[in-house]
Amino acid sequence: MRKVLFTATVDEHILAFHIPYLKKLKTLGYTVHVATNGTEEIPYCDKKIIIPFERSPFKINNLKAIKELRKVVQKEHYDMIHTHTPMGSVVTRLAAKKARKNGTRVIYTAHGFHFFKGAPLLNWCLFYPVEKYLSKYTDTLILINQEDYQRAKKKFKKCKDIEYVPGVGIDEEKFNFKMSEKEKLELRKSLGLKKDDFVLVYSARLDKNKNQVMIIKVMKKICKEFNNIHLLIVGKDERNGYYQKIVKNELLTSNIHFLGFRNDIPNILRASDLAISTSIREGLGLNLIEANRCELPVVATNNRGHKDIVKDGENGYLVSINDIDNMKEKIVQIYSNKDLYEYMSKKSLGMSKKFALKSIMNKIEGIYERV
Repeated sequence: MRKVLFTATVDEHILAFHIPYLKKLKTLGYTVHVATNGTEEIPYCDKKIIIPFERSPFKINNLKAIKELRKVVQKEHYDMIHTHTPMGSVVTRLAAKKARKNGTRVIYTAHGFHFFKGAPLLNWCLFYPVEKYLSKYTDTLILINQEDYQRAKKKFKKCKDIEYVPGVGIDEEKFNFKMSEKEKLELRKSLGLKKDDFVLVYSARLDKNKNQVMIIKVMKKICKEFNNIHLLIVGKDERNGYYQKIVKNELLTSNIHFLGFRNDIPNILRASDLAISTSIREGLGLNLIEANRCELPVVATNNRGHKDIVKDGENGYLVSINDIDNMKEKIVQIYSNKDLYEYMSKKSLGMSKKFALKSIMNKIEGIYERV
């Protein structure tokens, strides 16, 4: 029986993105192991291994993690290792160097390099040389956006198999429903919204990179003219109420609603009108792909992970990071033009098709079988 190991720094990453792939591997007859720095139970996993991965490259625990994972890899004799997350993949590829000589194949999915066009110089100095060096210990390198893919093809010559796969895919079944007007109205009412409100939604964890302060500033300008435009900010708060304080100080609590972490994202999207993302850096914006699937036009910042999802003027608009006035203008333009809204809505649905889980899984399965 073939045996595969999935690795990532934390359980959260595996649980959020890779459960369908673990399930698929089980149906293909693999024994599936998962190694993370966490104690969560992982579905479709025959053996869970705790390795002291650290997210920071400066933590000494990562050296311990290399030694511990090397022992596991040598003992288990994996046919294939699929690694994820920046430090998880660094540790894994160093730990698997010897095993590769004995036939273990190492696949690395880079969910967005930390070096990219416009990234801080420190990111280029720290992460680029490490990724370039470790590419020679990578049998297959998978990139989820075109910018990373083109750079890897050009610069990482030591890796002989470099593939473009647009993300981890979205399960269309979760979004394959229509909300009745009654259901939509009831959900809106529970969120403090009215039937005729125009609802923006930004689904992402609250942190510095997701840059929610930008859309708050945009809303400040919008609310001076349109009091029926509301914003839903959905996601786990990792800034300890920082954004909520800004909203309160700007007297915007009537129009900006913090929902926290939610398990009903498809319903939230179906009850909204327009999707927003103001993030500084993205590998690929899964939140926008889900919004596309729910036929929402998108206004987002122009970064590499959004450019593959939003075609400017087609299914939405791209604006420069922190260009408050332009984002406000684009939102109002979509809000004010019903024909434009309907055009972009149809384009969004079409755009979502290439990110469907079934399509992505077929590509990954092909890579597994070839490797």
